[in-house]
Amino acid sequence: MTETGAGGLDVFDPSPPRSRWLPAADVLRGLGDAEGGRLLPRRKPSAPPVVRVVDRFLTGPLDLRGVELSYLLEFVRCRFEEPPDLRQGRLAGVDFAGCLLPGLRARNLSSANEVSLAGSTVQGVVDLTDADIAASLSLRGSALRVPGDVAVLADRVKLAGALLAQQVSVQGELRMAGAQIGGYANFAGAVLDNPGGYAVRATNAHVGGSLLLTNASVLGTVLLAGARVDSELTLRGTTVAEGRAEDDAALDPHADPAATVVLDRMTVDGDVHLDRGFTGAGTVRVVNAALGGTLSLSGGRFDALSPPGGSDPTGHGRALHLDGARIGGDVIGRQAHVRGQIRMVDVQVKGSLTLDGSTVDNPRADALLGNRSHVGSNLTLREVEVAGGLELRGVHVGANLDLRGSRVTQPGRYRHMPAGKPSLDVGGAVIGRDLICARGAKEFVAHGGVRARRAQVGRMATFAGAVLGDKLDSHALNLLGMQVQELVLTPISPPRGDVTLRQVRCTSLEDNEVFWSATGWIDLEEFRYDSLRHPIDLRDDREVERRLRWLRQAMRRSYRPGPYDQFTEMLRAGGNDEHAATVQVEKQRLRYRAVAEGRRWLGPLVLVWSWLQRSMVGYGYRPARALAWLVVSWVLGSAWFSVGTPLEVINSDDRMHFNAWLYTIDLVVPIVDLGNKNRWQVGGASQWIAAGLIVTGWVLATTVAAGLTRMLKR
Repeated sequence: MTETGAGGLDVFDPSPPRSRWLPAADVLRGLGDAEGGRLLPRRKPSAPPVVRVVDRFLTGPLDLRGVELSYLLEFVRCRFEEPPDLRQGRLAGVDFAGCLLPGLRARNLSSANEVSLAGSTVQGVVDLTDADIAASLSLRGSALRVPGDVAVLADRVKLAGALLAQQVSVQGELRMAGAQIGGYANFAGAVLDNPGGYAVRATNAHVGGSLLLTNASVLGTVLLAGARVDSELTLRGTTVAEGRAEDDAALDPHADPAATVVLDRMTVDGDVHLDRGFTGAGTVRVVNAALGGTLSLSGGRFDALSPPGGSDPTGHGRALHLDGARIGGDVIGRQAHVRGQIRMVDVQVKGSLTLDGSTVDNPRADALLGNRSHVGSNLTLREVEVAGGLELRGVHVGANLDLRGSRVTQPGRYRHMPAGKPSLDVGGAVIGRDLICARGAKEFVAHGGVRARRAQVGRMATFAGAVLGDKLDSHALNLLGMQVQELVLTPISPPRGDVTLRQVRCTSLEDNEVFWSATGWIDLEEFRYDSLRHPIDLRDDREVERRLRWLRQAMRRSYRPGPYDQFTEMLRAGGNDEHAATVQVEKQRLRYRAVAEGRRWLGPLVLVWSWLQRSMVGYGYRPARALAWLVVSWVLGSAWFSVGTPLEVINSDDRMHFNAWLYTIDLVVPIVDLGNKNRWQVGGASQWIAAGLIVTGWVLATTVAAGLTRMLKR
């Protein structure tokens, strides 16, 4: 080993003692012979393989450009007057420990061992472009300072080992585009300071192990677009702010002008951690990335930068932009805090997507935009506080879409329509099991209402304990065309606004009076349900009357036959024909009332005719009532003919005695002839009464016969 110098040197002393000065050219003197005015060292067999320089101020150039050197160069607490020149050199290794350098020229350097700047300060560019290092590159604890410019230029650098950059401090850009790192890259505790520019630019880089940027402080954009990491990527506990502003972002509606972390088209075979204290002041982009493991956002803070109330249609701006990402594991975002929009259109998640307990603040705009995304298991947003809307149209969820106990307020508006958006829009969604918009630890609240038009739900859609709508002129619930097995409509308060159940198809319906007390119109056309969760007992007439009252209230006393026919069909399918008849009687009563309202002068006659039909035969659905009227007519007619003027015998030779009861039953009951009505001559008032009894008998007897026919068919 060759060692020069002893004692300590303050490398930051602008005027080091003359005794510490050493011409840089003398470092390798004595290791070989000069040839052609240039030092070409050849190591002697007896010489140690290390050149060690300690506590020296090296003056002049250290020129090792193109030199092949089999010695390990080791500089400890040295200060360099000029940047060492290692370009195109083939070295055994080089170590700057605790040194001060005005820069480092190492383009195309080839090193058989580690290259280290650990603990050193470099006040100039560290140029490692196209360097090939057969071991690791160490920047532990170093300070690399070129404010406002590139501090580390390591494009296409090749490292067989790791990149060790724990506690590194970089003022300027750390640029490693196309770098090839065989092991891991560790930036734990780093301070990367290049506000308004790229703090890290490692596009298309390849890291053979993990990329660790934990508990770091970053001012500037972290650009890893197109990079590949064979293990995990973690920014856990890191703060990223003051990213680079993209001037041409206005030309691209999907661009993010203030992105701080850009992982577009990145491939990560393991997990990605943006959690546990991660703070991003600007957009975090993971567009079209392929992540093999879990994307963890739990406990992270994501803050977009657009001011509220501006022209940005995304509200505060995009805080998380995941369009087109493919995630092989789960997305876990418990207790995350987001200010701005989460955009995740066309995302594919093989596992679950969980944002339980999170806060998303993007009022008057879309807080979560996830149209056409695919989630293999559960999509859960339990106990989430959202200021803004949740738009999940066309999503495919393998299991449950669960918003239990969440509160979604201040939804946005459509750009080209005056109407406001719903708080939750899952139109066209395909949900394998349950859609849960129900009470959890607290009520589910959707001030803009819920829209699930044409959604397909495999098992149950529940709104138990929900608070739907906050405006009387909007939609509180719109389930047009939904298909579901079990539909639970038991909100905790009356929906404020209109409710649409048109063309909904469900097997089982559970509801309550609160739902039917909605402040707006309830559209029930073509609403089909096969049964009620709590069937109506054959003896429970009050329940039928109560449900008929709910229907009248829901439709604002207007006439729509469909809901009554559906109610009837459901009752008959359960064998409850008596209550089904009650429903049909109510339907006909409302029908005649509607007809009367449309007939200006004939209206009273229509109402009288309706009353007669209802009271006498129940519009044909109460044949027993017609039988009762037949008996009443028989009794009254018999009484009249018993006390009235005696009837004259038509045939004087007929000696049959007059019997008022037999005579009257002959008049009342058609077809059947007991031989009485043709033997007596009636006149005066009795003639009119007899004619009335005959007409009444035909009408009532026909109704009774029709009822008996229906009974025999059953």
